[in-house]
Amino acid sequence: GRLGVHIMKRQAVCQLRRIAASSRPILLPLQIARAYSTHPPQARLNKPIDYSETQLLAHSSKGPALGNHNEIPPEVRNGATRKMNLFQAINDALGIALAEDDSVVVFGEDVAFGGVFRCTMKLAETYGAERIFNTPLTEQGIMGFGIGLAAQGMRPVAEIQFADYVFPAFDQIVNEGAKLRYREGATGVHAGSLTVRMPCGGVGHGGLYHSQSPESLFTHVPGFRVVMPRSPIQAKGLLLSAIRSNDPVLFMEPKILYRAAVEQVPEAAYELPLSKAEVVKGGEDITIISYGQPMYTCLSAIQKAEEDLGISCELIDLRTVYPWDKETVFASVRKTGRVLV
Repeated sequence: GRLGVHIMKRQAVCQLRRIAASSRPILLPLQIARAYSTHPPQARLNKPIDYSETQLLAHSSKGPALGNHNEIPPEVRNGATRKMNLFQAINDALGIALAEDDSVVVFGEDVAFGGVFRCTMKLAETYGAERIFNTPLTEQGIMGFGIGLAAQGMRPVAEIQFADYVFPAFDQIVNEGAKLRYREGATGVHAGSLTVRMPCGGVGHGGLYHSQSPESLFTHVPGFRVVMPRSPIQAKGLLLSAIRSNDPVLFMEPKILYRAAVEQVPEAAYELPLSKAEVVKGGEDITIISYGQPMYTCLSAIQKAEEDLGISCELIDLRTVYPWDKETVFASVRKTGRVLV
């Protein structure tokens, strides 16, 4: 009864007093100590990626050692290039889109200040507050505003500051942006000119809200394209294609590549095809399919497999995760007879 509760309270208070008075360190239970450990992480990549040497990036104006060099027009490919990392290539593409089309507007949290990753730096000074502007911290509001602009004939480029925060906007993306053209039917109203940029993936110690890659959740939503570039050249060409297209696009940007991936990017405008995979490296024994930053890990594994085991690997970059290029993938798998995704 009450006496038992009173005794338990007294025992608890006495125990706390002893702990407070003790000069010895308090030993937490093992599971709690693990949860609050201050030791640096011990996990390390078996083979860290050297972005300055990888064959997936164009370290000279001749282009990358691997990949399809014919998608970019010769006059652009052989013209002037400039050294850019991935965020600079995105900034360059946004600047081109804004300059060539007055209906393009760019907005999101801190976008007018240059963005947390600097992808929109100096755009507000060049194109003004009516076309480059900040929004409140409301992802569903950002998406709703973008869908409305697209439905009225503008070409909005909305930014979700971190892909981890897109979940409150799911209703707007799935039930409004993706389905608007199907719902409106003969009226012709749609949100096809909408592009949504989302920095994604882990880098450093981002934790739960700054490390997620939720692109797979959107690959089950008919009406949206889902794109993820692996390099600055891809980022510029695919983003320009997305902005100019008449299908809404979720453009996922791997944060770890913003500064790590550096290459010579053509200065002129160019597009890379959406929903078209790239056979980066030919092979005979197995097809390996990936996209985004894991492409670099795959190439490292392939080099080791070929050197140590004599396995000839074909590497495919989806680029557009949804709808993906079945024709290219199936042709490769028919040839090799094996596939690893």
